[in-house]
Amino acid sequence: MTELDRARLAATAGFATTTVLLALTAAAYLNDSLEAFGWQGGEYAYAFVLIALGSALAGGVVKALAPRPWRPAGSGLLVAGGAGVAVVVLLVALFVWAVANWNPA
Repeated sequence: MTELDRARLAATAGFATTTVLLALTAAAYLNDSLEAFGWQGGEYAYAFVLIALGSALAGGVVKALAPRPWRPAGSGLLVAGGAGVAVVVLLVALFVWAVANWNPA
């Protein structure tokens, strides 16, 4: 396995880790899987936001401070975390637009 292959595999692993966590959080919300623990919609939203922000932050730290073989994993974390943050921003903008254009009459 060449160094380029290892870098691609590390970046894919970093991206997949965050993507799986975000997808599991969304699936848990849709199925209300953690209702037994008292979770409602807000807890799932907090978890999604914290996973996205934490991944972006961890990816930046790993990319900047980790030794050479781990830097591509930081890139994968950074990309997936950035995509999660973009989803959150898009959903907030959609919510604000819907509230601004709501006409109950």
